[in-house]
Amino acid sequence: MKTRLRLLFLFLFSTALLTAQQPKKPTASDIHESIKKLNFLGSVLYVAAHPDDENTRLISYMSNEVKARTAYLSLTRGDGGQNLVGPEIRELLGVIRTQELLAARRTDGGEQLFTRANDFGYSKHPDETLAIWNKEQVLSDVVLAIRKFKPDVIVNRFDHRSPGSTHGHHTSSAMLSVEAFDLVGNKNSYPNQLSGVDIWQPQRLFFNTSWWFYGSREKFEEADKTNLLEIDTGVYFPSSGLSNPEIAALSRSQHKSQGFGSTGSRGSQIEYIELIKGNLPVDRNNIFEGIDTSWNRIEGGKAIGDILYAVQNNYDFNNPSASIPELVRAYKAIQNLKDEHWKIIKTKEIKDIIATCAGLYLEVTADTNHATAGSSVNLNIEVINRSNANIILSNIVNPNGVKIEKNLKLENNTGFDFKETLQINSNQSISTPYWLTKKGTLGMYAVDDKKLIGKPETPRDLNVTFNLNIGNIAIPFTKAIVYKTNDPVKGEIYKPFEIIPEASAKISENVIIIDKNQQRDIEVIVKAGRDNLEGYVELAYPRNWSVFPEKQKVSIATKGQEERLIFTVIPPKEQSEGLITPMVHVGDKVYTKELIEIDYDHIPFQTVLLPSESKIVRLDIQKRGENIGYIEGAGDVVPESLRQIGYNVAILKPEDISAENLERFDAIVVGIRAYNTVEELNFKQQILFDYVAQGGNMIVQYNTRHRVKVDQIAPYDLKLSRDRVTDENADVSLLATNHEVLNFPNKITKNDFEGWTQERGLYFPNEWSSEFTPILSMNDQGESEKTGSLLVAKHGEGYYVYTGLSFFREFPAGVSGAYRLFANMLSLGKNEMQPSNQIKN
Repeated sequence: MKTRLRLLFLFLFSTALLTAQQPKKPTASDIHESIKKLNFLGSVLYVAAHPDDENTRLISYMSNEVKARTAYLSLTRGDGGQNLVGPEIRELLGVIRTQELLAARRTDGGEQLFTRANDFGYSKHPDETLAIWNKEQVLSDVVLAIRKFKPDVIVNRFDHRSPGSTHGHHTSSAMLSVEAFDLVGNKNSYPNQLSGVDIWQPQRLFFNTSWWFYGSREKFEEADKTNLLEIDTGVYFPSSGLSNPEIAALSRSQHKSQGFGSTGSRGSQIEYIELIKGNLPVDRNNIFEGIDTSWNRIEGGKAIGDILYAVQNNYDFNNPSASIPELVRAYKAIQNLKDEHWKIIKTKEIKDIIATCAGLYLEVTADTNHATAGSSVNLNIEVINRSNANIILSNIVNPNGVKIEKNLKLENNTGFDFKETLQINSNQSISTPYWLTKKGTLGMYAVDDKKLIGKPETPRDLNVTFNLNIGNIAIPFTKAIVYKTNDPVKGEIYKPFEIIPEASAKISENVIIIDKNQQRDIEVIVKAGRDNLEGYVELAYPRNWSVFPEKQKVSIATKGQEERLIFTVIPPKEQSEGLITPMVHVGDKVYTKELIEIDYDHIPFQTVLLPSESKIVRLDIQKRGENIGYIEGAGDVVPESLRQIGYNVAILKPEDISAENLERFDAIVVGIRAYNTVEELNFKQQILFDYVAQGGNMIVQYNTRHRVKVDQIAPYDLKLSRDRVTDENADVSLLATNHEVLNFPNKITKNDFEGWTQERGLYFPNEWSSEFTPILSMNDQGESEKTGSLLVAKHGEGYYVYTGLSFFREFPAGVSGAYRLFANMLSLGKNEMQPSNQIKN
């Protein structure tokens, strides 16, 4: 399904949450805007580091006002960010944010590109970033993206001249873009690419600056603006009733996992772009000055332009189909173009316009949203022409290349429905994000198929081609097979049609903590991708562990159903950790992957296949207290992790927070960014502080300093900052060596900070009152020490703890020391109690 949105299918915005996969149904005004875009032969590439870094105002302006082909090259997929809509982090968050970017581009009219760079988390300097990313590979990908997209103009979001002043990924994106600008036209640079693409030389490179980069509005007003262009992106589109900033806000609001909902604005809005390379336009409002963006720029284009400019000028809003004869004539001429780049682009655009002018509706739906290789599915094929255009359906070609002859004249508003059965090839590839099929490194995805590099998602290869004859010209239209159903509340629901393995398996817990020598029952869940699945399951586990039984039979009658098996795991005598993986044997095949489904209203349904493995840890850990109340924030797996070490965890909603309800808890834990996302907590803080004063224990995990919803984070003065330690291996000093939190009930040493993942912590406080005791000190290389990662204050009879340590990342990774330290935090003030023993299973 197309990801490029012509201006302006804006009536879809209000229902975007329900229609992430619905086919677009443009109006007559939308079609006219598409014709204008068809007549513009110029391209802009916007470059930055992450999903949500892009300036949607400029992207929307270039696409919808200028009519330029506009793309955003995001070097990463945002795996290292946080998630405000659910518990997914790392690879799964990257899948979500990829789809949010595609939703943003469907809204603002742009296209989306990527490199293989992996967002490994916050980086303070491009030197670190480029070392972890593998600079040469990412630079190669940027060069490839430019050579493929062939932009006339490149616009960087960030300044390449200010390393160390912002996120290392940000500066690196600009540095790589600047370097690539000088390489893309050189045939000796990455010559291995030239078998699939040609060299290319953009004309100009800009930096999308603003007062923010100058430190203040006053400094920006005083700055030399000789090399700056001013673009008023606040234009209004009467055909849609929206301003460009309003469209941009709708686009930015697609980044829901990052909490970037944006309110639209109206009126003039100036964007500044600074010339970095190329010649400075005389017209400071036109980045394409001196670049031919008409059909005259390509050989044979003038004749096509003569046709299409007339179509644009003579367009009948009451009868778009009147344009079809001339559009078909232009389509035929486009097929003779020697310039393959523009031939491919304009062929796709004009076919879409012809189809929309004719009111053509072509759709192929399967009777299931997933199937396995070698199986068969039933297809429903719908064809209708809603115009007086002379259109004949010659034949339909299924994904196996089988031609189904039809030779039907498509009369105005007369629908046809066909039933077909598709036998899926036995070697059909599994549907999953292509960049996750092979294990990469900390900084890079591994992509073996070089043709996939840069693509936003795995191309759909189960497609049906409709060969139509329109005005005696053969024109093929290809549609991906989809699944469609009806929801009694949401109405029509679309999902991608996916190929899944015949068997997948997962262990119900991603991290399994076992205390001392106690054995533990674990649950393995096997899911059938087809009917009548027969086989057996065994576990791969660390050498010094034991599992009983050795294997178990699995028999599932119906596809989609699950069978749950219990294995008993016996740990070694000594402390140990490793990975445990279920292996499903079916015939001569072994399946070791987990099928993960991501289902949010704002993005299309996602199917992801990842290695099925859980971390298993034999851990000596003690705890005090039993019952924990957890106030959820932006989404994490901390509650599940605390249950792993024997706590009874109850989720507390804001309306449940009362003095009476809190009495039953030994501690209250506040989830990550709760004070950024849950406004009701502002009215519950005093109740929580009173709970602490009466002997309770309250632990607050990190919040950002912006958009804090509560008036008072702590019972004493506490000021949040942007301080963070991004090196997960940074040295940790124990400041308060005699403090209870480092000694009871577990003795905490430097060894407990080994094996941490992605970072030490983030958004530490940098100012606090004397009631707080800083427990730890840490810092990234070359920086001053940060002592705000873990602060403990006695308040009345209880303890208040604020921590920016990344427990939400360490727990899913099974980091032993993180569990031991958190158990101590929960046990504060309870050393007079008799041991409630160690972990309970």
